[in-house]
Parts: sequence; structure tokens; C-alpha cells
Amino acid sequence: MTNLVLHEYAQSGNCYKIRLTAALLGLAIERREYDIMKGETRTGDFLANVNANGRIPVLQVGDRFIPESNAACFYLAEGSPLIPEGRLDRADMLRWMFWEQYNHEPNVATLRFWYGWIGEANWTEAQRNQFPGKRAAGEAALKLMDEHLARHSFLVGDRLSLADIALYAYTHVAEGGGFQLADYPNVQAWLDRVAATPGYIPIDA
Repeated sequence: MTNLVLHEYAQSGNCYKIRLTAALLGLAIERREYDIMKGETRTGDFLANVNANGRIPVLQVGDRFIPESNAACFYLAEGSPLIPEGRLDRADMLRWMFWEQYNHEPNVATLRFWYGWIGEANWTEAQRNQFPGKRAAGEAALKLMDEHLARHSFLVGDRLSLADIALYAYTHVAEGGGFQLADYPNVQAWLDRVAATPGYIPIDA
């Protein structure tokens, strides 16, 4: 495979999911760190040469750049067991990956960032007003996962897929956003199964 470079902020779950995918597949990946709190993804050089959207992660493949974490994971995993062979299961995997970005990440990950990086004392009035809705939506997302995982070992087809990697990234650190994983025992058991997968690396590796 062409030389791979991950433009990232290491503590981001979206960046971690790409590293985890690469690790599970045994792929070497070069890492370039940017401090989002210092605006390093908003510089003219970054916007012109890495991602005009000013966000990370971005997976660089040779001289091509793939923004959006789940797209980057899909690129890495194509042709591997992390993408189901069956057409319906592949569609179901994508369903969970889209759901993660629309229903899970904007709530679970956002509150982790607000608590851990901004600090509750520094929340704006808008953030305080949004908090109850984001908390409720995050709880609903975790509940939906817990109910599904009561009947399945993994999210799709009872084997690890990109759907699990995409949702593991921010779920396993959800307590940083004020969520109590003990309330979701099936999610906790699933987290343990993902972490037991050969090749697994933690977010701080």
C-alpha cells in the first residue's frame, strides 16, 4: 500500500478510529500531530495543502488526501474482513457508521470535548442551553446500542467490522462526557470484546 500519513489530534476519537483500523489490519501509518486548541488546523498552509475544511483527521495516501474519519477507515479496510462480504451486511455497516456521525458523535463526543477541553465553568450560554438536549440524545444513542447488543455480539453480522470501530472510538471514553457506562451493561461487554481483538491499540498508544 502507498505510504500512509495520518494528520491528527491524538486524543480525538475520530483520529483514533483510523489508527485502530490500521493497527487491526497490521498497516504502518505515519502520524503528524496538530493542536486543535491552538488553531493549527486553521493555518493557511493546512487549509491549502491538507484540508480546506480546516478539520482533522485527514488520511494522506501518497499525494491524495482523504478527510472524514469513516471514509478513511473504509479506504484502509477495503478488501479486508472488517468489511462484510454480504451486500446487506455492508449496507448495515454503513448504516451504523452514518448513524455514528449523525446521532452519536455530535452528542457523546461533543460533551466529552466540552467537559475535558473547555471546562464546564467556561461554557457559553449557548452551550449551557444545548447541554440538556445533547445529554438526552447521547443517552438515547447509548440505549439504542445497548438494546441491539443485548442480541448481538457485534453491531453487524456478529463479527467485528468498521461499524464497531467507528462506534467504539467515542463510546469507550463516553464517561469523559458525563455518561455512565455502567448503565449500559451490553455496551460494556461489547467494549471488552472489541478491546480483546488481536492487534488492538488504546487511544493513548
